[in-house]
Amino acid sequence: MKHTVSVLVANESGVLARIASLFSRRGFNIESLSVGRTDNDDISRITLVVEGNDRVLEQLTKQLNKLIVVYKISDLTQESVVGRGLALIKVKATATTRSEIMQIVDIFRGKIVDVSTDSVMVEITGDEDKITAIEELLRPFGIKELVRTGKIAMARGKK
Repeated sequence: MKHTVSVLVANESGVLARIASLFSRRGFNIESLSVGRTDNDDISRITLVVEGNDRVLEQLTKQLNKLIVVYKISDLTQESVVGRGLALIKVKATATTRSEIMQIVDIFRGKIVDVSTDSVMVEITGDEDKITAIEELLRPFGIKELVRTGKIAMARGKK
């Protein structure tokens, strides 16, 4: 089972390395990882997606809670959440294929963020399935470069 975990931590150097090494020492793979500061400059939010059963998640939570730099851990897996990822996809484009690419991007509510003589760069946000779907539709045109963020997520309706 995949678990989405939100961890509020001190916004200081070395925190991410300490948390990542905690996972690696125990042999757990982090499938997705996103980090950014919150509305409070002293606090960062780490959003992790890890695979494992509830017992594994409980062990990791106990280990994370031992770190002084960790303020709060939330398992968002069973919560009603808004979750998003971001991808930038550079696609080969010619004068004849550019309009078809733009139609696909429009259907997915993406944006064209850069255009050159031989390519377009697409920005797309959404859940993992949406990003994978547009990636597969753009693949026949020739993907020159692709980068995806990890998942970010927040529980609905409460802070």
